[in-house]
Amino acid sequence: MCGLTTTAQTEYRVGAEATVSSGEHEPLWLNANKYGLSSLTKSNGYLRAGLFSDVAADTARVIRWGYGVDAAVATGFTSTLVVQQAYVEAQWKRVLLTAGSKEWPMELKNQELSSGSQTFGINARPIPQLRLGFDDYVPVPYTRGWLSIKGYCSYGKTTDDSWQKDFTLQQSRYTEDVLFHSKAAYLRFGRRHITFELGMEVGCQFSGATHLQNSGELTRFENKKGVKSFLNAFVAGGSDFTDDGYDNTEGNHVGSWNMRLNIDEPSWQLGLYADQMFEDNSMMVHIAYNGWGERETARQHTRSRYFIYDFKDGLLGAELRLKRVPWLNAVVVEYLHTMYQGGPVYHDITYNIGEHITGRDNYYNHNIYTGWQHWGQVMGNPLFLSPLYNDDHAIEVYNNRFWAWHLGLAGDPWPCLHYRLLCTYQKGYGSYANIYPDPKEGLSMLAEASYRFPVNSRLDGWSLRGAFGLDRGALRGDNVGLQLSVAKTGWLGKGKKK
Repeated sequence: MCGLTTTAQTEYRVGAEATVSSGEHEPLWLNANKYGLSSLTKSNGYLRAGLFSDVAADTARVIRWGYGVDAAVATGFTSTLVVQQAYVEAQWKRVLLTAGSKEWPMELKNQELSSGSQTFGINARPIPQLRLGFDDYVPVPYTRGWLSIKGYCSYGKTTDDSWQKDFTLQQSRYTEDVLFHSKAAYLRFGRRHITFELGMEVGCQFSGATHLQNSGELTRFENKKGVKSFLNAFVAGGSDFTDDGYDNTEGNHVGSWNMRLNIDEPSWQLGLYADQMFEDNSMMVHIAYNGWGERETARQHTRSRYFIYDFKDGLLGAELRLKRVPWLNAVVVEYLHTMYQGGPVYHDITYNIGEHITGRDNYYNHNIYTGWQHWGQVMGNPLFLSPLYNDDHAIEVYNNRFWAWHLGLAGDPWPCLHYRLLCTYQKGYGSYANIYPDPKEGLSMLAEASYRFPVNSRLDGWSLRGAFGLDRGALRGDNVGLQLSVAKTGWLGKGKKK
């Protein structure tokens, strides 16, 4: 038997990883979707250790407690000491309160085979935050289990100030003391072999200070602060100092609509899902009021007129699980399209033209904040080209208009042996502000195998993993890499193995 369960409450995890590559960077799938504990440098590695106590294992109390401490000493990374996770949490019934940095999984997607979520992915380092919500779906009373809900709300603070200063050489935009807000709500319909899930994820960067180019010099600007800023982050209200009379919202707001249909049969399970990102109303509700006047009635609603935005962007995916085919037990196929972004036109109302068109959404970027990134890695889907790739030291996502096909396979051909294969083809067009003269293509592949030694063997708790990564094309360059890791898990105190 290759798994391990126990009644002990404290688990230890230690491990080491080393990567060697040739080319411009470490290949995409050797560094992406690892909660930011990764690097683009061609040679890198780390030693990692952690202690964890699962809140669900504390069954002796009405209010259950848990914690996690997880750190790495790295070489070739954005910092030498990485405090990856450090949190405490308390749970009462289904309500969970977490304080600190914790690696949260993606919603409605396969954690090891998906290309990633568009808003809250697993590609960047965790942000320390205070988070309150349900740990799982909770049945709605009087619906006989046919309707369940889950959700959360959090506030926190980013930790990459020093990295931003170093990366930009303090020559281009960077921020300090930025606060973070996230929330999500999900509904699940059905209770047996067919269920449907629908939800929304919303995030915001706000407050802090921004260093911007001003008359050829980098100038510090203080963003709005105080209790009202926390409220504006929650309701998407207020305005920034750069709005110049055209009130938008305070801070950098992003979000996604997510949905998934699940069909669960005795021998197989199928999930069909969609993830559509938005940065404003053009992609969130696909309709905006446009009945503005002109001249003396400018900035007044004078007629019933609306602008409709198309449904072109989004991630569409399918996940098939084969319960009786161990050598191929999971298949994921995804298509991601981000070319539209509300269209190529952005126009605020003027004295002579009363048309308000909010296209050119510029996914993951912002005019004040350094975009939807943390420590140089995008916080959503890694097919958006992270700022770490930029040779000009600008914290900007230069390739956010693209389409891509992604395939993931996984299986367990022998006891204790697991593998996964990833293959992604992507065609990038840059952004509306920085269009590539010629589209850039990229092919990224991963072949990975891991072996966990059997329970009760001399190497019980040890595991080995080897991975080969490959990039080809102008988008990320021609890169080849090999990654090796070793890990040991176990339990402190008395544990009961099964």
